[in-house]
Amino acid sequence: MLWNVIDKRTRPYRWREVNAVVEAVEHDNSCNDADQAPQSDPSLTVDYNALEAVSVQEAIAWANQQRCPVTLYLYDLNGGFADGEHFDEVANRSADEGTNTQP
Repeated sequence: MLWNVIDKRTRPYRWREVNAVVEAVEHDNSCNDADQAPQSDPSLTVDYNALEAVSVQEAIAWANQQRCPVTLYLYDLNGGFADGEHFDEVANRSADEGTNTQP
């Protein structure tokens, strides 16, 4: 089920073909100012899944069908997982944003 969307496209008006990545929304708990999601059952957690060349509508429908709450990341067609961009972004997010300071 879709709980959050992070749009990383540089061409945000392109909706016909994008790359989509989903991760359990609980992965965002360590980010500053993040809402805190409950931990999913480990057998249900989606650590990473991706689709290439899908419409934004298809990406949203796919994210809604996941077995745990997820964050959907949208990338330009030739970006995201195809060139490692998603993993670089996640690594930078973790390093730059540090530990969440919310109670």
